[in-house]
Amino acid sequence: MPLSPGYSSEMTGMAGDRPPLDDPSCHHAGSSPVDEILSIEKAQRMAEFFGVLGDPNRWRILSALALSEMRVGELATAVAMSESAVSHQLRILRATRLVSYRKQGRNVLYCLKDDHVFNLYREASDHLDEPSEE
Repeated sequence: MPLSPGYSSEMTGMAGDRPPLDDPSCHHAGSSPVDEILSIEKAQRMAEFFGVLGDPNRWRILSALALSEMRVGELATAVAMSESAVSHQLRILRATRLVSYRKQGRNVLYCLKDDHVFNLYREASDHLDEPSEE
């Protein structure tokens, strides 16, 4: 397979070659639990999952829920959206298993689904806050 200009087999890991493990700008398979390339089916599911996260309003809702669990009205106030718009976004986030809810009397409290979601939010935020290398 031809490589794009500027890439060598050493950079892509082709033919069993890998960049030096001491290269601080690269994450290497030797330091992660990834054992194989994604199947087409899982890659499709991941693309759909991250497509849901392509909406900035959903990220704002996730950021509010990373602070504490909230009712729809509290979320609407926190992210400056209508309650119906927040409810719509929450339905999408629930369907993707990013948020969950619990009933407390007549109140419905929303929260991040689990630590994976919190870590995803935190890691994405931390990554974007890193200084650019350019």
